Amino acid sequence: MKLRKCLKHAFEMVLHSKIRSWLTILGIVIGVASVIAIMSISSGMQTVVSNQMGNLGGDILTLSAGASRGGNMFGPGGDRGGSGGASATNKTPELTRTDVQALKSLPDLKLIDTEIRGTVTISYLGKSGKVSLTGVDPAVWSKITTLTIAQGRMLDSADQNVVVIEGGLANNYFGKPVGINQMITISGSAFRVVGIVDDTGNGIYMPINMAYQEITDKTTGVYDSIVIKVKDESQLDATINKTTAKLIAVRHVTAKKPDFSLTSSKQMQATRSAMMSTMNNFLLAIAAVSLIVGAVGVANTMFTSVLEKTKEIGIMKAIGARNKDVLSIFLMNSALIGLVGGIIGIMFGIVLSGLLPVLMGETGMLRGGTLVSLNSVFLAIGVSVVIGILAGAIPAYRASKLKPVDALRYE
Repeated sequence: MKLRKCLKHAFEMVLHSKIRSWLTILGIVIGVASVIAIMSISSGMQTVVSNQMGNLGGDILTLSAGASRGGNMFGPGGDRGGSGGASATNKTPELTRTDVQALKSLPDLKLIDTEIRGTVTISYLGKSGKVSLTGVDPAVWSKITTLTIAQGRMLDSADQNVVVIEGGLANNYFGKPVGINQMITISGSAFRVVGIVDDTGNGIYMPINMAYQEITDKTTGVYDSIVIKVKDESQLDATINKTTAKLIAVRHVTAKKPDFSLTSSKQMQATRSAMMSTMNNFLLAIAAVSLIVGAVGVANTMFTSVLEKTKEIGIMKAIGARNKDVLSIFLMNSALIGLVGGIIGIMFGIVLSGLLPVLMGETGMLRGGTLVSLNSVFLAIGVSVVIGILAGAIPAYRASKLKPVDALRYE
């Protein structure tokens, strides 16, 4: 029997059992749609994370007061994730000018930027709100930050009473855009906008000496973080070890009980990527359950079809159909069910992946939207067809092995 004729018989089997076929197809649709939606969300989140982490720079280190919960991320001598997490004394850990002077003595460090952060009240054209404020060293910040300016310029060492604001604050926060050289009020003081960052945040950057005046709970000479740019990125691990050892000596703590955390963007990116990969695999496993249920439905439909068409199988074999012809017809039938379910599932998955950011308010990682790749589409189609064939393999084999006499006698 020709392949074309086998395909025709398989197609007619799908058409002649519409309700049962479409209920079976529905199981495949749900599974494939879930896989497509999950993979698109994962791709979108990975894009967002890559963009965020890529903007940090591979040669940037961030020093914070207080050991991380898992201990200092980088201990001396390359020891990562050291034990402990408590301060060497009962005093709350702080970063001060002493730490900055110690870091400046290390020849492997190129730039050092001191930062403080807080929340302030900002007003513009009669509208006000609370936003985050970051005080930076204006002489260094423009050389160490990986932020890009959409309009205006970065802060300069001679700047006073000026700010750089993020794109979301400039374009959307007040209902009307804030332009270059416009005046905004921060905690009752007027500041001129000299630059707008190319992003969607609502933060403000100003010279650190001015920030101390606006963030009243900050003590002059005490910093929330110190951002460091290393001279040679290829020697990053060695530089981290030297920096950690220097800070341990200056701050009079031990490697087991550090009172600071030194992190790099590369390590953060690796950690977040691993977490996202684990989460993605978990979600895909859940979606795979739907595909398994769909496969059970296909197998059930095929077994029923074999029973219903036993007499027809006997007639086909009596007039010359071979075992492999009957096998081909039923395998093609199950493959068609998987293919149709896969195509419809892809359509629903694309729609669902587009709706999820809207339904969830484009919060968190979904701000970058979702991304449906051709690889995921082809993978979904391939998996759905393979599942259909595998689920229909045993029923198809049983149908091909029916003896003509027994099949014709079947009632």
